[in-house]
Order: sequence, then C-alpha cells, then structure tokens
Amino acid sequence: MGTDEKISRLLREHGRTYADEAGIRLRDTPAPLYQLLVLTVLCSVRIRAATATAAARELFAAGLRTPAAMAESTWRERVTVLGRAHYVRYDESTAAALGEGAALVLDRYGGDLRRLREEASGDPARIRALLREVPRIGPVGAGIFCREAQAVWPELRPYFDDRSRAAAAALGLPHTPTGLARHVPPDDMARLAAALVRTGLSG
Repeated sequence: MGTDEKISRLLREHGRTYADEAGIRLRDTPAPLYQLLVLTVLCSVRIRAATATAAARELFAAGLRTPAAMAESTWRERVTVLGRAHYVRYDESTAAALGEGAALVLDRYGGDLRRLREEASGDPARIRALLREVPRIGPVGAGIFCREAQAVWPELRPYFDDRSRAAAAALGLPHTPTGLARHVPPDDMARLAAALVRTGLSG
C-alpha cells in the first residue's frame, strides 16, 4: 500500500478531530476557540482521550461554553459536571484550573483568543509559549491546541506533534511535518494529525 493510499485510509477510518468529537464546531471566533482551550486543559493530564472529550461535552451542555460562563460557575459546580463524565482523580484540580484559566482569558485577552494570536503576531512558537501561560497547559497541551487549531489558524500548518509523528513513523509514513503535508490538502492537516494520534493510541 502506497503512502497516499495509507493516508486516505487513515483519514477515512480515523480522521475525526478531537474538537469535533467534543462537539466543537471549530471556527475562528471566540466561543469555539475557548472551547478548544477547555478541551486542551482536559486532555493535559494522564487520562483517556475519550474521557476528556466526554467531559468537554458535559461542560458545554451545562452552559460552560465561554470564559465568562466558566468564570461565573463555582468550583463545586465544575467538579460535579466533570464527575458526570467520569473525569475522576483529576476532577478537583482540573475544576480549579478551568476557573483560573477562564479568568486569565478574560483579563488578558478580553475573552477572545484571537487576541492571543495577534499578540504572537501569528508566530507558532510564540503562540505555544502564550498557551503555556494558561493553568495546566504545558508543552504537550500547547501542541494539542495547535494540532487542532491549524484547521482555522493557517499559520500553524503543517502542525504534527510528537505523538502524530511517532505514529506516522510506525506506519512507515513520512514523519516530518513537511513530509506529511505533501500528501494532504491544507484543510485536511488537522484531521490527519488526529488520525495519526488515534492510531498511535490504539496501537
């Protein structure tokens, strides 16, 4: 099976972004970008991706879809919602991180992460550095956000983090961002990155 055929199969079978799984209709607008940040925080601990996306859906269903709504909720309310999604062990610390992160997004960016993008002047390394100022988000989390956000922030493309590149290598595919990017249109790069991560996690 050739490279293009392998990648087409990956996209067909596993090419659903984690944002989509979490119910986020990702666009370059404040609410969905913040929701992606919430998902990133949830994924930034040692927990199954399915549990993190389920927790994100529960938070959004509870109305916690904007930094203002998150900041106005109580810590106990957030813990309860996370518990409904079986996001346990990290529920209390994550509830605190979500509240602190919402306050930071409101105070520094006026609730709009496009201002983070502007502050970074579209530089991917600077975007990652600013993301790491959000409580709970470290290098891996910043990579998760950029991997998904490249769907709406073209300057991040091609973005394939360590997990997606390792999975590509294991499958005998090109395992550099530019090598992988040659085989998909720009709009499919986020889907391919997610497909590779899903394949790596199931392997």
